[in-house]
Amino acid sequence: MTAHFSVNDRNLDLPLVEPTEGNLGVSIAGLRKETGAVTFDPGLMNTAPTTSAITFIDGEAGVLRHRGYPIEQLAEHSSYLEVAFLLIFGELPTKGQLDQFVHSIEQRTLLDENLKRVFIALPRDAAPMAVLQAGVSALSTFYQDSLDPSDPEQVRISTLRLLAKMPTMAAYAHRVANGQPLMYPDNSLSLVQNFLRLMFAFPVEDFVADPVVVRALEQLFILHADHEQNCSATAVRLVGSAGADLFSSISAGVAALSGPAHGGANTRVMHMLDDLRKSGQDPRVFMEKVKSKDDSTRLMGFGHRVYKNYDPRAKFVKGIADTVLERLGIHDERLELAMKLEEIALRDEYFIERNLYPNIDFYTGIIYKAMGFPTHMFTVLFAIGRLPGWIAQWQEAINDPDTKIMRPRQIYTGEAERAYVPIEERTGTSELLLHDLREELKAREKKAE
Repeated sequence: MTAHFSVNDRNLDLPLVEPTEGNLGVSIAGLRKETGAVTFDPGLMNTAPTTSAITFIDGEAGVLRHRGYPIEQLAEHSSYLEVAFLLIFGELPTKGQLDQFVHSIEQRTLLDENLKRVFIALPRDAAPMAVLQAGVSALSTFYQDSLDPSDPEQVRISTLRLLAKMPTMAAYAHRVANGQPLMYPDNSLSLVQNFLRLMFAFPVEDFVADPVVVRALEQLFILHADHEQNCSATAVRLVGSAGADLFSSISAGVAALSGPAHGGANTRVMHMLDDLRKSGQDPRVFMEKVKSKDDSTRLMGFGHRVYKNYDPRAKFVKGIADTVLERLGIHDERLELAMKLEEIALRDEYFIERNLYPNIDFYTGIIYKAMGFPTHMFTVLFAIGRLPGWIAQWQEAINDPDTKIMRPRQIYTGEAERAYVPIEERTGTSELLLHDLREELKAREKKAE
């Protein structure tokens, strides 16, 4: 089967790329060579730069699967590192495989003392995601024995180091910002338990993480583990396509995720709920303002670029919110407001027709707040969860024989060829303004005389 394409009086048969599920692909690999034309696709919304066997999303049906397993089943039954193993190696591990994998990670949580000093040297008011990115990037200088993407053993070691050290670095980003001492990891604890201890413990007292909180945070990490070819995953693949090491490539993913349009959605939800709570505004009035497209009112946490149905992760997250707040005995007015907004949206034709359903970000901020995380750490938590997906995407790309260094084309819309003008003959807006200013000053001086 082929697709027929015609441009500039040239007819071209384009081969089709058959999926297991989802969108049929049309290969345009020979388009420019044969016709001199390129496709124009802002945001790459209709372009698949790769095939992938990691994650499948059906946005219309509200489906998310990792290696064929529904996200709901993985979040319910698996551990974070079990899902990490699945994403990176392609299959769910046996008990022996998982035990070995977990042990290899939990024994690598310690940071080099000089790397710790990097965190201490950074400004206290630095954004935690910027601090985390600096830490991840610095790993390539401290662990130069595992940088070769073509060496499977080096890749394995880099993978273990990243999974082990990212939570440690994330916790240090928080503690440095608050002027708190940097705790050493306790490798007798699980990865998630250790992370909570590194975040919230103090040397002068014992710290035991609530098992309900531990499991809830682990489930949130799982729900964020991968999401197909999103902005940060594409950034990781892009940098990796140049032959860059795993640490440098993941650093690019952290940078992409730090953008508010990608990783900051749950933060914006919290700001919206806080503003609504402080104003005392009725949620029904708020939603009417949303419908009227009032510029002062923005509905955050609803709708998704991919999902045109209910985000399959959102329902699960709502259950986690109920469990955590009940366990901790917290009454959060923001949760009540969120539930009222959701109830209104699910019954109102305006939101139904536009597929404006709650997404995963709608409730996660409330959970993180209940656990004790400050708002500026929300995206950092996203990064910890997303790390296994980034690693899997990077490994898939470097092992794919069809992978080439990414070099997108453009459609040039600038000036056509023109003659060079010597500098003494040039006049521009700034020069003219300066000339006018000088003449005005001269006139004032003359008048003053």
